[in-house]
Amino acid sequence: MSDPLADILERYWGYTSFRPLQREAMDAIVSKRDSLVVMPTGGGKSLCFQAPALLQDGLAIVVSPLIALMKDQVDTLVGNGVPAASFHSALTPAVRNDVLTGLRAGRYRLLYLAPERLVGEASASFLAMADNLRVSFIAVDEAHCISQWGHDFRPEYRQLAQLRERWPSVSLHAFTATATSRVRTDIVDQLGLRDPVTLVGSFDRPNLTYRVWARSNLKKQIQDVLARHRGEAGIIYCQSRREVDTLAAWLAESGLRACPYHAGLSDEERHRNQDAFLNEAADVVVATVAFGMGIDRSDVRFVVHAGAPQSLEHYQQEAGRAGRDGLEAECVLIYSGGDFAKWRAILEQNGELSAARRQLMRDIERYAASVGCRHRRLVGYFGERIDKEDCGACDYCLGELEVVADSVTVARKILSAVARLGQRFGAGHLINVLRGRETDLVTSRGHKSLSVFGLLADASADELRGYVDQLIALGLLRQSDDAYPVVQLTGEGVALMKDAGAMAAFNLARQRKPEKKAKAEPRARGVASESWEGVDRDLFDRLRALRLAIARDRGVPPYVVFHDTTLRELARIRPTTVAELHHIYGIGARKAEDLGELIVEEIRAKQNLSSTSDFDL
Repeated sequence: MSDPLADILERYWGYTSFRPLQREAMDAIVSKRDSLVVMPTGGGKSLCFQAPALLQDGLAIVVSPLIALMKDQVDTLVGNGVPAASFHSALTPAVRNDVLTGLRAGRYRLLYLAPERLVGEASASFLAMADNLRVSFIAVDEAHCISQWGHDFRPEYRQLAQLRERWPSVSLHAFTATATSRVRTDIVDQLGLRDPVTLVGSFDRPNLTYRVWARSNLKKQIQDVLARHRGEAGIIYCQSRREVDTLAAWLAESGLRACPYHAGLSDEERHRNQDAFLNEAADVVVATVAFGMGIDRSDVRFVVHAGAPQSLEHYQQEAGRAGRDGLEAECVLIYSGGDFAKWRAILEQNGELSAARRQLMRDIERYAASVGCRHRRLVGYFGERIDKEDCGACDYCLGELEVVADSVTVARKILSAVARLGQRFGAGHLINVLRGRETDLVTSRGHKSLSVFGLLADASADELRGYVDQLIALGLLRQSDDAYPVVQLTGEGVALMKDAGAMAAFNLARQRKPEKKAKAEPRARGVASESWEGVDRDLFDRLRALRLAIARDRGVPPYVVFHDTTLRELARIRPTTVAELHHIYGIGARKAEDLGELIVEEIRAKQNLSSTSDFDL
């Protein structure tokens, strides 16, 4: 018995199976029920509304917040033979008229729009035309933007509740990659979803290896990551524009194809740098959080946070830009306790430091300083539980952290030092006292004579900094929100300082000193290597070059042509006829017809070259 959705998936996208919850999400649309779908980045949520649009009579409207996001999705759809278009302010008058003509003629199955096209003052003329269209369903992408509890709230999304009034009989579907239970409830309420099918996928990304490092030598730490990913794509997030410019310049001077991205650049420069990264003219982009939604390059192999983000939702979304193709990738958070004080100061200055914001920062602070499986802690924040004890893909489970013997004793020594210093000094001075360093400040304040001077002389500054951060996360210490934050005791910290049994046992951890190696490992520890098994690396590189040439000829990003997963499978199976391409993951009928001869010619050329080389030997 034929399965229309499965047939469409294979014909247009070259996929022979559904990812988790995809089928359920598609069935909700086909049955004309409202739905809320939460899938992690890279989980295939776009297919959930794209495939059903081809089964429905009429036009599916997709609300999307960014022009770049619309363009990428439409380019990919058209490349797969799906009749789709977008309508936005960046279109030329000629293209705009062509789209409108196509809409009136019923040429498209999917139309991508910004929310402003459907609500607000700018919507009147478009809606007048849309009244004559047969709308099959409406999908709201990046639906977390509608919630004030979300990490990327956009006021214009709030007005989308009007869609229900305008199309009362049309089903509404909300899609997002990240949303806590509070955000999910807000989405349902704000959009007026009626008895929605609610599908929440796993937030775990097993292909990502998570690491958290206390900040010491930032450039050296970044170099350590880059050494594992030579020639691969990555994103480095910074807290400030100045940091972005400094790091991007340093990387460029080091010979890397790196570029900056932040709101302080001109529109032209931002667009140029973004396009360079998306089109593989740059390997690394150094950015503020302004570099977010709409960045859909699928082969990002590492994401580094050179400073803590504002919340775990921000972190999950930003780190989730790595490994969208399902292949191995690495996410490294490099932080210091001062990062959180900096965010609090910024938010307070902007009048945004609410109790909710404080709680969000405490959550990311606890994650950064935690001792345990990163995957388990990250998904636990979103209400999900991982049963396996060892994820095999984070610094803790890989044995890169070591638990400090007698952690409670070490903690009490640090707490005592804070007390002896009168709770009036920052972490740097506290650490110098504990290490027995005779700095000018130590000498001038007479702190050399304190009983805690040199109490932890054998520990490194980085190690002690990590302990202080962990004690803050445990609620035993706090940092003031001043411009020069001081370390202070909490009530719980005072209790533990006085009585070792005042709280349940806990562990402090430090980075395990790495063993000396002859050379850097080619890839990160803990990432899956199975994806490379049987792959002809030279052929893979040749196919990447072919993909880049095709993309440049057509004016689209390379990942719109093929994802790396498809290239690896091609380089593993090595098909030599167009007919064989129909069995390759990610190659549908249209792609096989369009690009098949180019692909098999490249594979044959590589095989002929190899045969010739063997004969010569």
